[in-house]
Amino acid sequence: MSGAARAVDGSTVRLVERVMILNGPNLNLLGSREPGVYGRLTLPELEAACETWGAELGIEVGSYQSNHEGDLIDQIHLARHEVDGLVINAGALSHYSYALRDAIAAIELPAVEVHISNIKSREDFRRTSVTAPVCVAAIYGRGVNGYRDALAHLYWRSLWEPSTLAYGDGADQIGDLRVPNGDGPFPVAILLHGGFWRDPWTRDLMDGLAVDLARRGWATWNVEYSRLDSGGGWPATLEDVALAVDSLADLERDLDLARVVSVGHSAGGHLALWTAARSSLGPDKPGSVPQVPVAAAVALAPVADLADGYRRDLGAGAVAEFLGGTPADSAERYAACDPAALLPLGVRQLVVHGTSDKRVPFEHSETYVRKALDAGDAVIFQEMTGVDHSSLIDATSSVWARIAEQVAELV
Repeated sequence: MSGAARAVDGSTVRLVERVMILNGPNLNLLGSREPGVYGRLTLPELEAACETWGAELGIEVGSYQSNHEGDLIDQIHLARHEVDGLVINAGALSHYSYALRDAIAAIELPAVEVHISNIKSREDFRRTSVTAPVCVAAIYGRGVNGYRDALAHLYWRSLWEPSTLAYGDGADQIGDLRVPNGDGPFPVAILLHGGFWRDPWTRDLMDGLAVDLARRGWATWNVEYSRLDSGGGWPATLEDVALAVDSLADLERDLDLARVVSVGHSAGGHLALWTAARSSLGPDKPGSVPQVPVAAAVALAPVADLADGYRRDLGAGAVAEFLGGTPADSAERYAACDPAALLPLGVRQLVVHGTSDKRVPFEHSETYVRKALDAGDAVIFQEMTGVDHSSLIDATSSVWARIAEQVAELV
C-alpha cells in the first residue's frame, strides 16, 4: 500500500498512507497528569482522535506508547518497513535522548515532533529538543490538536515536497518554495501564517494552501519569521518578512516578480497588507525600500487595523505585545506598520472574513475595508456567511476553492 509514487510536481516521493504515532514517558497518564498543562483527554481518547484525523486525510494511523527509551527505539526501527511517516511525542526524552535522535535519523522517514504544551515557555531544560533537528517539523503548544496538525503536515508534504531555503542567518529565517513544472515565468504567492505573531504557530498552517496554489500554476513561498517568544515583534518580525519577500529576487527560479501576491491569514493577514504598503514607507522604517514590490494582497480574517485590534483586545493583548505598547505610547510604531494607518496601500486587495469568526470578529474587517475604500484603494470584500476563523485556510474546503479562484484574478 505504501511506497514511492509520482507527486503532483512530477518528482518521486513516498506518499504518506500509513503513519505511526509514538508517545513516550508519562503520556499514559494523560487526563490525570497536570490537566492544566496537558488537558483532560486520556491517551486512548487521543489515539482514537488521531485515527479519525488520519482517516479524514486517507491515512491509516497506528499508535504505540512506552515509558522506556529502548522500546521506543525498537518501534522506530520497525517503522522503517511498516509506515510512511512518524509523529513522535517523546516527552522528556526529547530533551536529552541522542539515542532517539539517531534512531529517527537512521530510518530516513519523515517525522514530526509534537509537544502538547508550549515547551518554549516552560522550564529551561524543556526549551531545547535534541530530536527536533532530525524531524521535518516540530509542533508544540497547540494542545492535542498538535497531533492533527502533524498528520496534516505529513500529508501535504508527501503530495508536494518543498525546497526549504534560508533567506537569512536566523533560525526562523527560512521558507518553503514550490515551483510548478513547465514553462514560466510563474506568478508568486507569498504565504504568511497567523497565530497572533506567537511562537506555537508556524508555517505548517499554510501547507495546504501552498500545495493547492502550486497546483494552480503559482510558485509558492511559504515563509517562516521570528515570533514573540523567539526574538520577534517590533521590528524583527517585520524585518524578517521584508527580507523574505526581497529574497525572491535572488532565487534562480523562473519567477514573474511583476506578479507577486502576498497571502496572509489572521496576524499573517496584517503582514500581507503591510508588505503591500512597503513602497510608501520612509527609508527609516522597518522593511522599507522593497526590492520586490507586492502587486496585490490577500488578507484572510486579517488583523488589518492594529489600533482597532488593540481596542478589541484581539489575541488577549497580542497587538500591544507585538508592538511593545499601546497606540497612545507607541504611536510611531503603529503609524509605521498599521495597514489602516498606511492607507491607501495603492495595490488591489482581497479581504475575506467569515461571519462566525470568534478570534478576529467580522466587524474588524468591515472597519478596515470601509477605511480602505474611503482612501481610494481597490478592495474586494468577500463575506463568508457562517464561516469561522480557521476554515479560510482549509485547502480541502469549498471555502478555500472560492478564495483561490479570486486570487488568480488579482494579477
